[in-house]
Amino acid sequence: MAHDQEVRALLRHVYWIGGGSGAGKSTVARALADRHGLRYCGADESMYDHARRTTAAEAPYLHEFMAMSMDERWMLRSPETMFETFHWFRGEGFHLIVEDLLAMPPGQGIVVEGFRLLPALVAPLLADPARAVWLLPTPDFRAYAVDKRAKATNRPGFIQQTSDLDRAGRNLDARERYFVERLRTETRELGLQAITVDSAVDESESIRRVSERFGLS
Repeated sequence: MAHDQEVRALLRHVYWIGGGSGAGKSTVARALADRHGLRYCGADESMYDHARRTTAAEAPYLHEFMAMSMDERWMLRSPETMFETFHWFRGEGFHLIVEDLLAMPPGQGIVVEGFRLLPALVAPLLADPARAVWLLPTPDFRAYAVDKRAKATNRPGFIQQTSDLDRAGRNLDARERYFVERLRTETRELGLQAITVDSAVDESESIRRVSERFGLS
């Protein structure tokens, strides 16, 4: 308990933005960082580094995933199994996000974003629950956002590395729906803030809503 209290105190200057893929987490976080002089931290950008820093003993699901082929990852398992065994959804490596945040200079506020910020893991670190919010995209909005991102970057994604693009895409979409529903349930049960993002919510509105929830507007 004393350790938890110490970490909460050390992270009291952090704003947390979690949520499903395609919800606009990085867009919102970067905007808030620019407007309010906060340090931006994209937790998902550290996935490869964090994977390298783990062992099979402390992150068994991650290392099992790393040993799979692309078809084994995205085609040959059911969406339910993909969801239940996905290492980041199980919180593997989350302690490394915390380590990275603690290593940053404490004199500046930080806004950290990423799908790896699971409500049940973030909640014990919050000195103020109002400093965390989860963006929950509807399936249609996620599909639109992911397609828009792919066209903007003009780079093939990991799904394109499978032998059946359509099947892998359907599996991933189903897995993401399970994840968003889990986030919706967890935030509700823990009394944490969540915002549904759909076609009626553009980037400026998401930024406004999150800023308002954080008391930054």
